[in-house]
Amino acid sequence: MKKILFITLLIILIPYIIVTLFIKDEEIKFEFVSNSTVRVKREKSNIIEKIAFEDYVVGVLAGEMPASFEEEALKAQAVAARSYVIKKIIDNKNKNYDVVDTIKNQVYLDENKLKTNWGNNYNKNINKIKSAVLDTKGEYLEYNNKVIEAFFFSTSNGKTENCEEVFQQSLPYLKSVESSWDKEVSPVYSTIKEISLHDFYFKLNLKYNKIITIKILSYNKSGSIKFIEINNKKFKGTEFRYKLGLRSTYFSIKQVGENIQFNLKGNGHGVGLSQYGAQGMAKEGYNYRDILKHYYSGVNIKKI
Repeated sequence: MKKILFITLLIILIPYIIVTLFIKDEEIKFEFVSNSTVRVKREKSNIIEKIAFEDYVVGVLAGEMPASFEEEALKAQAVAARSYVIKKIIDNKNKNYDVVDTIKNQVYLDENKLKTNWGNNYNKNINKIKSAVLDTKGEYLEYNNKVIEAFFFSTSNGKTENCEEVFQQSLPYLKSVESSWDKEVSPVYSTIKEISLHDFYFKLNLKYNKIITIKILSYNKSGSIKFIEINNKKFKGTEFRYKLGLRSTYFSIKQVGENIQFNLKGNGHGVGLSQYGAQGMAKEGYNYRDILKHYYSGVNIKKI
C-alpha cells in the first residue's frame, strides 16, 4: 500500500518539479512598497499618466537601450534613467507633469508598445530589462549631495563633450572623457550623409549660391565643431547640427557636385553616458558602477 501511495505521489509531483525547475518564461512582476509615481505626459495624446516609479524606469530602459545589450550596460542605463527622472521630479514639482515620453526627456515605452515591438521575444526581453532595474532598485547618482543631470546619448566620436560646450552650463561631473569603446561596437560610429545644395541653404536660411565657402572657426575639446562659417554666416556647431539633422557635430564637410557631403563620427549630443561606450566597457568586463563613474566624473551612487 505504501509503495502504491509513493508511486502515486511521484506521478503527481514530477510534472510540478519539471515546471518549477525548467520553465521560467513567465514575466517578472514588480511588488511595490510605496506609491511613488512619475507624471508622464504622453506627447501624442497630450494625456498625463501617473506611472509607478520603477515601472517608468523599466519603460525608459526598454525605450532607450536595446535589450540585447550586456547586463552591466543595462544596469548603468537604469541608474542614469532613474537619476534623470528624480531630477525632473524635483525641478517640476510645481508643474502638472514631470517628463514627456519622447527624446525631449527620455523615451518611455509602455507594455502594449513593447509587446508589439518584441512579439514572441517579449517575456525574454522584458525579464532582462526588469532584472537590470531590480538589481539597481532605488539607485541614483549624486554630486555634492544633489541629484545630477544624468545626460546620456548613443555614440561618442572617441571622447564625450564638456557640458558647457553643448548645453551652456558647466557641470563638474559632465566633463569630456575618453570613450574608445564606441568605435568597436557602435553601428553608427562612422556615417556619411549627403544633402542637396538647395536643401542645405534652405535649412540654414541662406541665399542660394552655387559657390560655397566653408570655414571651421573653432573646435571643442572632443574635436567636434564648436563654430562654423558658411558663406560669411557664423553658426554654433550644435545649432548647425540640429538645423541639418546631423548625427553629431564631429564631421568633415565638402561640396560634391550639387550636394553637400558630411563624414560624421558619433551619434547624439555627446554629453554624459555614451550608451555604446557602456556596451563596450561591459563587454570588456567592467561593471555598471565602473561605467557610471567613468562617464560621470566624481559622482556617488546612492540609494533612495
